[in-house]
Amino acid sequence: MSARPKPTSEPADFAELHVYQQLCLALQTSSSLITRLYRRLLGPLGLTHPQYLVLIALWEFERPMTMGDLGDRLSMDTGSLTPLVKRMETAGLVSRKRDTRDERRVWVEPTPKGSSLRDDVLSVRREVVRQLPVTGEQIAALRRLLQDMNEALVQADADQPR
Repeated sequence: MSARPKPTSEPADFAELHVYQQLCLALQTSSSLITRLYRRLLGPLGLTHPQYLVLIALWEFERPMTMGDLGDRLSMDTGSLTPLVKRMETAGLVSRKRDTRDERRVWVEPTPKGSSLRDDVLSVRREVVRQLPVTGEQIAALRRLLQDMNEALVQADADQPR
């Protein structure tokens, strides 16, 4: 990351408009850099970062999940999740089955091939944590803060009139 350039002289009223004062940029940059790290480590396993997230969500519950529940868990909309899961099915990582009582519902679960990646994926996660320039306690605190913020933002959005 490049050094911060000195801002030009301007009224203090506009200091909050400096790019380095933007939380959104800091979050976007961190997300991009961490995803790049995951991409490099997951590549040899034939996984993308979103596929990694789908697998760990499925493993966490140790039972099939509906696409709706999976989307909620990963904060992904159907338009993004459906093609991702279809590619994972083609790769033999997950299976999808329509609900026999409600054909609108689709159940997803890892295949034996998908489940066989669990130990390797755990190693990748541990390597990512090892490479981050923060402590485990800082990671946990940051994650809690972001999860609380995200929950509040989702609630605020839900409270907005449509």
